[in-house]
Amino acid sequence: MKFEHKLIQGRLIKRYKRFLADIRLENGTVVTAHCANSGSMMGLKDEGNIVWLSPATNPKAKLDYKWELVEVKGSLVGINTAHPNRLVQEAIMDGTITELEGYTNLRREMKYGQNSRIDIFLSDSTHGDADCYVEVKSVTLSRQAGIAEFPDSVTARGTKHLQELAQMVADGYRSVMVYLVQRNDCTEFRVAADIDPTYAAALNTALYNGVEAVCYGCNLTNKEILVKQRIAIRL
Repeated sequence: MKFEHKLIQGRLIKRYKRFLADIRLENGTVVTAHCANSGSMMGLKDEGNIVWLSPATNPKAKLDYKWELVEVKGSLVGINTAHPNRLVQEAIMDGTITELEGYTNLRREMKYGQNSRIDIFLSDSTHGDADCYVEVKSVTLSRQAGIAEFPDSVTARGTKHLQELAQMVADGYRSVMVYLVQRNDCTEFRVAADIDPTYAAALNTALYNGVEAVCYGCNLTNKEILVKQRIAIRL
């Protein structure tokens, strides 16, 4: 996924009210950018961090900028949670995510479960596989070098999604949880059970009941984000 416009560099002043961030641009101007990330952003929101913004192109947008990337310990991290579904879709279509190869139809945001929408629905497998429900989670937390973790805050919604994926398996479909690590400095994925033990237990139950889980990392620059390498899951 290439960014549509050249990104603008600045330094973070503060992130607040979940969806707002004050940033000082290189010319000294202070702007407020939209932060499309409802998580805690643990480890990513320190004052002075180098960040990258994209210009808002929607004429109805209330803010002129969107926060896209942050640099942490020399590595870029993608914080915009509006991108992972598109990134995973591209990686399915180009064959990067080999576990999801062989489906001829792909739909986004299809209604399922109880008032939910599945991120990606795959159907008409050339291998005879059952239609597949794919849930995507953006991973940005890393508290230990080389190890990515999810979630970074309690996520009742994430637990609900796991339960719904398990129900799809019980109904005869395939369900896959894709953890997308939007950073390029991790080689292992773990569940942050100390942050949300309920989610950790729900994942174990879902896996026992037939839900599959895969994790992929990204290569990030200030020009594009690409899904690249498979990351080992350690539960």
